[in-house]
Amino acid sequence: MREWQSRTHVRWYCRHHIVFVPKYRRCSLYGTLRRNVGSILRELCRQHGVELVEGYTMPDHVHLCVSIPPKYGIANTVGFLKGRSVIRIHREHLGRKRRFTGYHFRVRGYCVSTVGLDEQTVRAYSIVA
Repeated sequence: MREWQSRTHVRWYCRHHIVFVPKYRRCSLYGTLRRNVGSILRELCRQHGVELVEGYTMPDHVHLCVSIPPKYGIANTVGFLKGRSVIRIHREHLGRKRRFTGYHFRVRGYCVSTVGLDEQTVRAYSIVA
């Protein structure tokens, strides 16, 4: 059975499959960075009030299945997650404290799809990819 979430005036079951890709699709997510990206994204989702249902980090992309409350837009949430995670990656793993110009980690775009009845298919794809 689906787990419906609710606030004072709304009930929802909205899950989104989001894919982030590093610049030029480089295989740059490996080692300690690959392990720490998950904890960074978990903490940022908690801060923003988003439920991180599942997440997988591959060497050249990141899969997320998130439940975003209706009061937040998908574009705002993805922008927050991408922007803040890149800042934390630069600070913690690349040793940069300020002025990240010239240090591009992720592309500007992203892929998002709503996950409804096909949630099992998306999970199977995320595990295989």
